[in-house]
Amino acid sequence: MRQEDVWDVDTARNYDTPGTGMFAPEVLGPTVDRLAELAGGGRAVEFAIGTGRVAIPLAGRGVSVTGVELSRPMIDQLRTKVDEDTIPVVVGDMATTRAPGEFSLVYLVFNAISNLLTQAEQVACFRNAAGHLTPGGRLVIELWVPELRKLPPGQSALVWNSQPDYIGLDTYDVLRQHVVSHHFSFGTGRQATLGRSPHRYIWPAELDLMAQLAGFELESRHADWDASEFTADSRSHVSVYRLPPAD
Repeated sequence: MRQEDVWDVDTARNYDTPGTGMFAPEVLGPTVDRLAELAGGGRAVEFAIGTGRVAIPLAGRGVSVTGVELSRPMIDQLRTKVDEDTIPVVVGDMATTRAPGEFSLVYLVFNAISNLLTQAEQVACFRNAAGHLTPGGRLVIELWVPELRKLPPGQSALVWNSQPDYIGLDTYDVLRQHVVSHHFSFGTGRQATLGRSPHRYIWPAELDLMAQLAGFELESRHADWDASEFTADSRSHVSVYRLPPAD
C-alpha cells in the first residue's frame, strides 16, 4: 500500500470535516495557538500540509507558512481555499524535499511522521527538518503512543474506537513496528465503507534518538496542545525539539 494510493482524490475530497473531529475549534484552536507561539515571529514550514487544516488558520495569525506535500489531490483541495501566494507548497516527500528559504519552525501534526514506513526515512525526515531551520529553530511533532499494552497475547488486532456509525481497528506487525489503521464507516443498511492507512509506529524514546542524530535536543513534551502533563498513560504527545542557538 503506497502513500500515493492512500491520499488519493476520494480521500482528499472527504478529508475535511469543518467544525468536527480534528477540525473542531477545541482541537484546532490550541494547536494553532501553540505553533504561533513557537514560530516566534519567524517563518514556518509544515511537512505533510494536506488540505491546510492547520496551515490556513496559522497563516491567518500572521505566520508565513510554506508546505511540503506528497499528494497532489490534497494540494488541489488546499487550493480551493487559498492560493499559492498565500501558502506556497512544494510537491514531494517530507524525508527529502526541501522548501526554499530558512525557517524558525518545522512542524508535523496528526501522526504525519508515521506515514514514513522505515526508520531510515523517519531519521531522514528529522535531518531534512534540521536543514530547513535557522540556529535555535524548533521542530514540533504530534504523534500517538503505540498501544501495544492493550494488545491481547497472541493477537495482532486492536479496536481503538467503537461508535454507532464507526469502528477503528489497528492491526500490528510488531517485528517491523508497522500498523495498519482500518476505518469502517456505516449507516443503517448492510453496507460499510473501509479506509486503510499504513504507518510505522515510534516510541517516544526512539523519536528522541532520531532527534539527537539530527542535532536536536528535546525542549518539551506534553500530552496535548494544551500542555497537559505527559504520563505513562498518555495516548499521544506533542514533542518540541530545538537546534542549538548560534554562538
